[in-house]
Parts: sequence; C-alpha cells; structure tokens
Amino acid sequence: MATAATPVGVEPAPQAVDFCRLDEAIARYVRPGDAVHVMMGHSRWSALVRELARQYWEKPAEFTLIMASLSSLGAVLFRAGCLKKVVTVYSGDSFPVFTPNPVFQEGYASGAVEVENWSFLTFIQRLRAAATGVPAVVTGSVRGSSMTENEAYQEVDTAFGRVGLVAPLVPDVTLVHAAVADRQGNLAIAPPMFEGVVGALASRRGVIATVEKVVDDLRPWSSLVRIPAHRVLGVVEAPFGAHPGGVFPGPSGTRLPVGGYAEDIPFWVAAREASRGPGFEDWLREWVLEPADHESYLAKLGAARLEGLVLGAELPAPPPAEAGRAGPPTAAERAAVWLADLVERRIAETSADTVLAGAGLANVAAWVGVGHAKAAGHRVALAAELGLWDYTPTPGDPFIFSFANFPSSSMLLDTEQVLGNLVNGASFRSIACVGAAQIDRQGDINTTKIEGGPYLVGSGGGNDVITNADEVLVIGMMDRRRFIEKCGYVTSPGRRVRAVVTDLGMLTMQDGELVLTHVAPGPGALAERIAHVRDQCGWELSVSPRLEELRPVTAADVDALRSYDPEGLFLGRTRARAPQQDSKPAPNSTSNTENTGGKQSAHTS
Repeated sequence: MATAATPVGVEPAPQAVDFCRLDEAIARYVRPGDAVHVMMGHSRWSALVRELARQYWEKPAEFTLIMASLSSLGAVLFRAGCLKKVVTVYSGDSFPVFTPNPVFQEGYASGAVEVENWSFLTFIQRLRAAATGVPAVVTGSVRGSSMTENEAYQEVDTAFGRVGLVAPLVPDVTLVHAAVADRQGNLAIAPPMFEGVVGALASRRGVIATVEKVVDDLRPWSSLVRIPAHRVLGVVEAPFGAHPGGVFPGPSGTRLPVGGYAEDIPFWVAAREASRGPGFEDWLREWVLEPADHESYLAKLGAARLEGLVLGAELPAPPPAEAGRAGPPTAAERAAVWLADLVERRIAETSADTVLAGAGLANVAAWVGVGHAKAAGHRVALAAELGLWDYTPTPGDPFIFSFANFPSSSMLLDTEQVLGNLVNGASFRSIACVGAAQIDRQGDINTTKIEGGPYLVGSGGGNDVITNADEVLVIGMMDRRRFIEKCGYVTSPGRRVRAVVTDLGMLTMQDGELVLTHVAPGPGALAERIAHVRDQCGWELSVSPRLEELRPVTAADVDALRSYDPEGLFLGRTRARAPQQDSKPAPNSTSNTENTGGKQSAHTS
C-alpha cells in the first residue's frame, strides 16, 4: 500500500533485496495480470524471461508485455499463451536480417494479442513520464503518423505553441539483466544502454534482476551503476543470463569486474528459423521447457560454445582478406552505391554533423558514403540508435549493433541521448538513411502493417529520426507493391524526405511529391528505361524535365559494399534484375536480393 511518502500507484520497496533463485524470483514478484516490462539494454533477452514463459506456459496470466524490441525470441512468450497485450516499438526478427515474424503476425491478426505501437523515443518518454511522476511528457515524434491515434498521445495548444504529449507508461515490474550487483542490490548496467533505465525507475513494485556476478563493492564502477538498491526486489546470480544476448564489459578504462560475452547469433538465427515452421514446438521444448533450471540450460549450450562467446567479446573477428563473393552487382548493390554517392554529396553540401542509418541495406550504404566523406576531410559522425556515437563500422560485420563497433565509438550512450539530444538536437545537422516497406508519392513511409494485409515490424527509431532529421534519404527496390499511391498506415511522415534511391533510378521530392529525377544507366534506350520505372511505380510518376542518368556501378564500388557484407545478407546474392524484368516482391519479402532493412531504426532491434 502506498504511504504518504510514496508516489501514487507506487508500492514501497522491501527493506532488503532478496537474493534468490531464478524460479523463486518470478514466483515471488510477478503476478497474473501484471504489466511486465522487459528492459532493453544491449542485453536484450534474459533467463528471467525464459523462466516467466516456463512458469506461465499456457496459463491465462493476461500479462501486458512492455518490451521495446521483441525480436525472434519474443515469439516464446506469444506461444506460451500468457499475453493479453504488447506495448512495443519493433515486432520482428533481427538476425540474420530484419524481417517480419509469422508468430507475431498471427497473434496480432487473430486478436489473441493486442498491439500498441510506438516509436523508440515516445516509448522511452512514456516511461520517463511515469518515472518522474508527471502527467505527460512533451514529444517531437509521431506527429503526422498513424501512432497519433493511440489514446496515450495528444496534441494541445499552449502559450508556447502546439505540442505533442505522451502519457505515462507504468509497468508493475521490470525484468533486467545487469552485469553486476553489490550485496545491497545496486545494479551496474553494461553499455551501451539502449532504452536506459527509466522503465526500472517507473515500475510500481520494482525490479527483478539477473546478474553475471554479485560483488562486495561497486563503487569503483559507480559510473556504470544505474539502478539503486531501493528499486530492486530480487537479484539472481546467473552467469550468461543474457544469452543469446551479450554483455559488453565496458571500455578498457572502466571495465566491469566480469568477463563479457558476445551475442550468440547462430542461436538467434535458429530461433528465427524454428518460429517459421512446425519445428517450433520441438525447439521450445528443447530450449525453454525441458531445461530444469539455468544451470541445465548452460550445460545444454556446452562449455565450448560459452567459451567461444567470451572469446568473441574480447577478440572480434578479423576483417576478411577479400569480399568473398564474385559476380555482377545485385539490384540492392546498385541502389546502395547510388545512395552512398548521395550521402557523401549531401554531407559536403550541408556540412552535416551526423548520419543515422536504419539497420540493413541503408546502413551498409551509409557506411560507405560516410567513409568517403571522412576521407575527403568532412567531420561527420555515424550514430546508431542503441547508443553509439561516432563509431567506425567493422569490415566483415554488417550488423549495426555489433559488439565490434562498441570500442570504436567516441561515446557509448542510450537511445534517448542519441535520438533526442544529438541526432535530432537543435544544434546538430543530421541526415537519416532508412529503408521502407511501403512509400507513397508524398514520401510517407509504412513499416508497421499493410492495410488489409500482414503486420510488418513497426517503427523502431525510424519515426523519431524521419520526423526530426534535417533531411531523409530512403532506399528501396522499385516495384508497385512498395511504391504505392497512399500508405494506409503511416509509420513516418514524408515531409522531411529529400530523395528515394532505387535499383532503377532516383526519385526526388519536388513541391510535395516524389518525381523521377535520375534513371539507372542501360541497357536499353533512355525512353524504355523511363517507361520501365514508371511501370514499376504505383502512381502516375512524373518525370523531371532535367532528368539525369546515374553513373555506372564499378567493381570497386561493389567491393567497398561487400567488404562490410561479404555474405550478402543485406546486399543480396543473386544476379541484378534486368530493367525489362517485372519482379514484384511483397513488401514484407525476406528475399536477400530485395531486403532493404524493414526495421528503419537499430533494432533499429
């Protein structure tokens, strides 16, 4: 019961933190009907979530899951049957590529699970409103999108102008994997921080944490202590408790007193593949239901696998000696080369301070463009929504959230600092590079759901950066189901879209409408190529009277892209599409050739 000194709706914390077993933590502190927040740092999954699924398997617990990025393993909680509602930012897979997941699609379409979609910033801002005890927080995101229909969003006229407001989002309990706890229950969180800790501070009852280790004194690492003991209900010492997520032990100067470990990407991939077929039941039984406890789960993983993950955190894989793929450029590679050119040119023309790219094809192209701009002497920082600022991408590793990128960052922050204060800050000039499942003639983008069709993935940080960046550059394969007359659902408004780069040409915003301004080079006569682009567009595409031809793509261009994505996860593995070919993949296609990174933020996850 709340006391006079306790904020309304917040229960007082226990006098002492409970150091207990995994099963005891869930049984004691999670109740049916709870709003359960799974806090998302770089450790984006935890043994606590697996135990939650075990204890409430096929029980009508009617949880509301508050989780920024569900990723493939979120399907475990859907299959457990314990969810009533999800409040989220991203409902899709993250590894090996960013794609919709059929378990989420089925759950939302059937009505078994209600979904409430937000952008990353508004998700965090709602938690911040709850943590600070205010009735609403001002936001610059989601205006002009379909997310304004959420009840927790309002626009109001004030003496300071018209503002958008988001209401508090109050979890009952927060689950987190922290790197270390002390014996009082203070928690040190490994950077980068992603959503930060406002959800932990907002929870009515408090936090349940797994940790790699409990130590006597955390004061030598006080800069990484983010959750005070009085907000903590229980602590479970569970080494590798973030698996298949990882734990970055911190920069060399402030390393935590635990060894880190890299994400187990093959495990993520296996979960994704299992969720797509009848073998999912067997996978769930093997990895969720049958291991009697966390120790049994680790034993099943095996010492060699765990040691490999530890080594992976300390010694990132060396760059490949060569790109590893031969052959002509794919359709995606042609588009990526032209986007890289545009990024480099716009950095020079605008003196941009930062470029934030959505995960997938957009980020590989942006990496090349920013690299060229830096080599030419421009001071521009690459940013990633999970909390990376001014990082250098690692050759051979196309994942924007890779461990290998952390040590190269000049700052390891969180999503709110990167998206709210830096990329979209009033004193920074920023360029956003994103993909789109659908885009219409006004530049509105949809990555959430197809009207009358399937659920896609959601906003990630896409809405935040597209709404607030100084300009937006979009990449996508040209076809009628991607380029449509009008988006039925608007994830991100098009008012800041400058250009859309495709495999067949480039569209530029002119007087509020996308117009064909550049066409891809041959084969075929110019008139035929223009006609083909217009045929692949879902609206009556206007052609600029000053139409230009894009430059030919060279072997050196392709090698630069493939140095980051040697397996072709985002760049594609098949031959380029001929201009005469009439290929029309669905907007949620998982084809490597056509994949443009449906998640625009970082996993974003």
